[in-house]
Amino acid sequence: MKRDSPRFAAAGEIGEGYAVHAARTMSSFFPKETVHWHIEEPTAIRRFSISLWEMALMTGVVLRLYRAVVLNYGATTWIWLAAVGFGVLLYCAMATMHLANFPVRRWLWRAPLFALLEVSAESATSLALILLGREPHGSARAERSDWLAMTFDTLWTRELVVILWAILLAIVVGIVRRVVLREKVEVEAGAEE
Repeated sequence: MKRDSPRFAAAGEIGEGYAVHAARTMSSFFPKETVHWHIEEPTAIRRFSISLWEMALMTGVVLRLYRAVVLNYGATTWIWLAAVGFGVLLYCAMATMHLANFPVRRWLWRAPLFALLEVSAESATSLALILLGREPHGSARAERSDWLAMTFDTLWTRELVVILWAILLAIVVGIVRRVVLREKVEVEAGAEE
């Protein structure tokens, strides 16, 4: 078949028409303007606070080192009470940073597990400080025989603090949600009228 033949011309016209039709059809599948999805990568602090292991273990190490410094320097002044209060505040803040990433119903197991992991890190740090001769126990240095009793004492106090804190935090979250949801419903009802 020759290129100037009428059949080839008709086929060329059909081909051009088909190409125009295909281009119109394909444009619905591939629009000129696309929507860009931006997946935001969480910040380093957010990724850190989501991880139960990292958050609890780091909290345990920091709290035990902080405790050793506080008890070694100035255990008889009012500054010591402020330092202990700051330690409890730091512990509650770290627990809050972790728990805030999850719904309240997951706090039931996350809060006690956070305390357990935190105590295990604190206990390991305490053992290292005992071996170095730097762990205070009252007015003297702790010995290896004191380690297990110190660990159990730390365990029940930390568990108690984090469970009470999680309960208080859950109550506050519930109250805030009720107030915010009530305001949102009232605003929507006013907009409909």
